[in-house]
Amino acid sequence: MRIAALQPGRAEVAARTRCLAYGVLVASGVAVWSTRALSAEPEDVSVTPYRPTVSTPAALSAPGWLEIEAGLQGADVGGAPRRDSFPYALKLALTEDWGVRVAGEAWVRDPTALNRESAPGGDTSLILKRRFAVNDRSAFGLELGLTAPTARAGLHSGSGQTDYTATGIYSSDFAHSLHADFNLGLTRLGSADPSTSHHQAMWAAALQDGVSARWGIVAELSGTRQGGTRSTAQLLGGATFSPGKRVTWDFGVARGLNSPSPGWTLFVGTTFLAARVF
Repeated sequence: MRIAALQPGRAEVAARTRCLAYGVLVASGVAVWSTRALSAEPEDVSVTPYRPTVSTPAALSAPGWLEIEAGLQGADVGGAPRRDSFPYALKLALTEDWGVRVAGEAWVRDPTALNRESAPGGDTSLILKRRFAVNDRSAFGLELGLTAPTARAGLHSGSGQTDYTATGIYSSDFAHSLHADFNLGLTRLGSADPSTSHHQAMWAAALQDGVSARWGIVAELSGTRQGGTRSTAQLLGGATFSPGKRVTWDFGVARGLNSPSPGWTLFVGTTFLAARVF
């Protein structure tokens, strides 16, 4: 980390203070909602967290229930100043095999942005998901999605234009409490440098272990590949805690494995069933 990052100026301190205050406000609201989920009427439903990994499982959330994911993460990108964001996802399974998801960033702060270093609302993704069950222990999945450039200029998580993505998924339960997810995706970028390809491939492999009724651990390798630029690679490790079937909290760290990848990323978040929709 650069020395300047260790000795921030007044503007940097003020920005980080606003970020922390906003984070406390969001976390408080999320905590209230997740607590309500714990005290909701009894029913045999449980959450299906996609957090905190890059990969997603083939399984969908409980049909008819609105499931919410929310978190806070901060990353040092290639030695640049820290990028902070509040990622979220709204998930609704229409059946056991069909579902939709809206995901994005509720707030973004990036000191390298040209126009404004922080703003509410990042890019927004809309994903349609289809599950193909193999047996009671494994399934394939397919996600088709687009990412719209709804963030302010300079704060995009995508290319800055509309991106289209297709992702293939394979998930399987192994002996005891082990679960694995494998993802392979291809994104058609709406904008790219003249020397780079408009197509970017993504891969991810995650292994999860439920070490007890409430605690779990996860490890994941992931990366991207794009013609005309260096590939990225990341190692992620995290833990989950479930005080009830309808709520799961997660926290952990990720580390880029080469220079084009983000340095360190710290994250904390939750997944909970918010309400029955139908």
